[in-house]
Amino acid sequence: MSWGTELWDQYDQLHVHTQKGIEFLEKYGHFVDARTKIEQEYASKLRRLARNYLPKKKEEDDYQFTATKAFKLMLNEINDLAGQHEVIAENLSTAVVSDLTTLVKSMKDDRRKFLQEGARLQAQLTLSLTTLAKTKEKYEKAFGASERAQDAYNKADADLNLSRADVEKQRMTSNIKRQQMDDSKNEYANQLQKTNELQKLYYTKLMPAVFQSLQDMDEKRVKCIQNFMRKSAQTEQDVLPIIAQCLEGIQRCTDAMDEKEDSLLVIEKYKSGFLPPGDIPFEDLSTVESGSVSSSTTTPQNTPSEKKTSILGTITGGKIKKRSGLLGIFGQNKNLSGIALQEDDFSELPPNQRRKKLQSKLDELTAKISQETGARDGLMKMKTVYEANPALGDPMSIQGQLTENGQRLDKLRSDLRRYQAWLEEAEGSPASTLSSRTNGAGCS
Repeated sequence: MSWGTELWDQYDQLHVHTQKGIEFLEKYGHFVDARTKIEQEYASKLRRLARNYLPKKKEEDDYQFTATKAFKLMLNEINDLAGQHEVIAENLSTAVVSDLTTLVKSMKDDRRKFLQEGARLQAQLTLSLTTLAKTKEKYEKAFGASERAQDAYNKADADLNLSRADVEKQRMTSNIKRQQMDDSKNEYANQLQKTNELQKLYYTKLMPAVFQSLQDMDEKRVKCIQNFMRKSAQTEQDVLPIIAQCLEGIQRCTDAMDEKEDSLLVIEKYKSGFLPPGDIPFEDLSTVESGSVSSSTTTPQNTPSEKKTSILGTITGGKIKKRSGLLGIFGQNKNLSGIALQEDDFSELPPNQRRKKLQSKLDELTAKISQETGARDGLMKMKTVYEANPALGDPMSIQGQLTENGQRLDKLRSDLRRYQAWLEEAEGSPASTLSSRTNGAGCS
């Protein structure tokens, strides 16, 4: 179906329809642009959310449980998910919004050009019709004048009272009017032929061509909207596999959570190593009041003290040091601000936690000794090379570094022995056994 044949008389309606079509195309472009901004904003806020909930450095100790580890991994997946929404926004912006903007401008220009051509053809036909109306009006006037002149001549010719000259004058006037009428008639006929030819061409070829151009443009507009909608959907479909992977990653995070393992980690983290306090002995106040020496000697005098120490050592974490082998020597040592100093031997911690800290410190020192030993071996090799080939460098330049390395190693080994002794004290094992095991690890 063609607009040129079916809608030949609906130029004004097509003018309005094509205008609304381009306005809708522009509206769809604004919609995609707004959606692009929403995707970008969503991605940005999603990234910010994940970043804000990532554990701080001071909170890292709390993220050793399976639940908190899973949460941290989930935040990483959420961050990747935000990246996919950024991809959607970028692809919509470059592949849809940009092309839509160009298309709207192109169609506005094309429509204006087609409508200008239609207006020109309309003006041309209108001018021809106006000229036809004028020539017809001129012919009608000339025809009337010719008829009146002919009647005047007939009356004069029948009137016997008029002279022959007057009759001849009327005849000449009638002939002139008839000639003018014939000229106007021919002019009208010629203009009518031209107008009919132009009108036929206007309705069969010229305007149908304009309407066809408008129809092609409108169909192109609909087709482009269809393609843009499909492209928008395809843009999202392209990232769905990656989004699915992110969601699967979150599922795997939940699968890794284990409430029983977390319970064991709580025990591992907070177990003090103390035994529960024993029964509190009965104090017979009546025997104390009687002042009987034999009675007082049968009751141990250190029981209240031991009870107090046991209770405080178990319940109050800050006073645990009273139970250590150092007998609380540094228990009252405070700095100027009134805050207790933390000792290198971690004696302020419960036994179990102290052993863990000491072992961690031993592992750290062993790693540093291994690193410094490796550095010393490298320096020795470099010194050997310099001694063999002095052109490469001065062997004495390495000596200072070797000296510093040796000092660091001595310090580390001294610290290692100190922490080994503290660990042996905490574990209550023979020094020789622990010392030989730790030294072996440090030299390896």
